Amino acid sequence: MIESIRNVFTGRVLTLNLEQVRLPNGQVAELEIAHHPGGAAVVAIDAEGRVCLLRQFRHAAGGWLTELPAGKLDGGEPPLECARRELAEEAGVSARQWEKLGEFFSSPGVLTEVIHLFLAQDLELADASPEDHEVLEATWVPLREAVDLAATGRLQDAKSLIGLLWARERVAAG
Repeated sequence: MIESIRNVFTGRVLTLNLEQVRLPNGQVAELEIAHHPGGAAVVAIDAEGRVCLLRQFRHAAGGWLTELPAGKLDGGEPPLECARRELAEEAGVSARQWEKLGEFFSSPGVLTEVIHLFLAQDLELADASPEDHEVLEATWVPLREAVDLAATGRLQDAKSLIGLLWARERVAAG
């Protein structure tokens, strides 16, 4: 139960609060909580069984990461709309078949962000239009190879690790 909230910072993406909360054991703790609108990520698989991976520059990570197409929920948009928009913008494809894989908290100790994961299939070309702050390059690799990259630690992005493993299981189940 929240006892008090003090806003420390409000930016374009994050709001940082100091929140005094009463824990289930009765103790009161002051927690630093970063509020984030959430996001969506897409495991897009083409007719040849290849998945789209982006090589993207991430300043916060100190350089280049390989990851799934993804983005922040804008203005309260539904997660599926965000996934559709990001797939077109970043990968230059759209999909006729969509399936929700699940959702997860990216770092629940301090961050409210929930990532919604989708499987996209039956792809067709669309206009790619990355945002000005995005420096990225799309590649297509066999799903099995992408999962191997995730399983052996060569991918370091959490949404991509989870998305690829969940997609592999969904595809294997038919």
